[in-house]
Amino acid sequence: MKLLLIVAVASAMLLGAAAPGDQPEPPAKFIKVDQLKADLARGVKIDLIDVRDPDSFADLHIKGARNMPLRTVEARAPKEISRTGRVVFY
Repeated sequence: MKLLLIVAVASAMLLGAAAPGDQPEPPAKFIKVDQLKADLARGVKIDLIDVRDPDSFADLHIKGARNMPLRTVEARAPKEISRTGRVVFY
């Protein structure tokens, strides 16, 4: 199965705090919240990764999501995220 990485930004705080950068390298894609919600409702298998700090994750997160603070993604992702499934970072 071809690697499909879907990047979704669902937090206005994350957008406000993020520094501008280059566009992501393919195969990164963006998904709208409504599409993600519909896919989850249909039972599509998606690995949800919440990139906020652990306290924010503990306060509220999407059911089934895992916490992987943004600063740790580069080191943790190769070991903890499947390369064959759909992954959404928010």
